[in-house]
Amino acid sequence: MTFYPTDRLALFIDGANLYSAARALGFDIDYRKLLDEFKKRGVLIRAYYYTAIAENDDYSPIRPLVDWLDYNGFTLVTKPAREFTDSQGRKRWRGDMDIEIAVDMLQMAEAADHLVLFSGDGDFRALVEAVQRKGRRVTVVSTMKSQPPMTSDDLRRQADNFVDLADLGQIIGRPQRVQPRQVVDSRTPAERDADDEY
Repeated sequence: MTFYPTDRLALFIDGANLYSAARALGFDIDYRKLLDEFKKRGVLIRAYYYTAIAENDDYSPIRPLVDWLDYNGFTLVTKPAREFTDSQGRKRWRGDMDIEIAVDMLQMAEAADHLVLFSGDGDFRALVEAVQRKGRRVTVVSTMKSQPPMTSDDLRRQADNFVDLADLGQIIGRPQRVQPRQVVDSRTPAERDADDEY
């Protein structure tokens, strides 16, 4: 991976895509370490993080992360997620950020020397090519080491550099958080009351 110390870098993180790739590899992303790592590789001028948020929920599990990123050097780009029902009748959320990423990358190509895209989405192949035509280098960060691979072969081939997220895991990763198991009290109400008396 070729980064030059004088490169003006811009990071473009497809939040949902990076989350899925890291989960498939068995770790979570430590965003402070990610930012620090790329500050070492050049002059970091901007780090964008893109995600859709379910606005009508009282609590969104991504809200604490979004707030932390917003206060710690990331430029947040969000939009409301749309609810839909999948083919099995389950409630799902969709919030495609491809257009926002494309617009920002094309605009930042005027100021940055090297753009780093954290996504394996093959829809970005033409975007990468357009940025390269402006004389900029593009690195794609995703993974081929998961099953199935999470990077489009066309995108990987178009990029100037490809970095497998698995190779960055030791640098920017942390162990996955295990969701606490819900404890089920199998005692009868009389047994619980008897224990509460002591």
